[in-house]
Amino acid sequence: MFIQTETTPNPATLRFLPGKPVLPEGTLDIRDARGAERSPLAEALFAIDGVTGVFYGSDFITVTKTDATDWQELKPAVLGIIMEHFTSGAPLLAQGEEHDGDEADEFFDKDDSEIVDTIKDLLETRVRPAVASDGGDIKFKGFKDGTVYLAMKGSCQGCPSSTATLKHGIQNLLQHFIPEVNAVEQI
Repeated sequence: MFIQTETTPNPATLRFLPGKPVLPEGTLDIRDARGAERSPLAEALFAIDGVTGVFYGSDFITVTKTDATDWQELKPAVLGIIMEHFTSGAPLLAQGEEHDGDEADEFFDKDDSEIVDTIKDLLETRVRPAVASDGGDIKFKGFKDGTVYLAMKGSCQGCPSSTATLKHGIQNLLQHFIPEVNAVEQI
């Protein structure tokens, strides 16, 4: 089995592509060892000293490390655990666990439903593919008083360029198509 590795805009995060489906639908962002109990693979990755985050996408896994840890030392262990997991045929998620819900905890006025549908469509078709190629995901969280609230996940969470992505990329795109959008904020 060959696992391709790619850098992301976040220097603390690497993207691993096992060449097989990872999570057939949705995403799963695991930020600590306690949350890793949802997935045997994440538990094994968090057992490596220096791992601080694991994110699953449709065909990739991103792993985030501490600043004090060097990828030269960490990468072989991460590759070994991912390879062992996929060759074993073990399930990605513990029994009864699911990926992150797409519409959990959303907030917006029902009168803005049409605007929200357009925002979600633009995020899904124009933003998410680009963010996924960098090992992350973006989720709509809300729309209130002209401000769109988004959650950055995976390698995008804590990435030095995430503010620029939000303000110069996503905000400009949404404002171009939706005049009611005044700002974009990360939550």
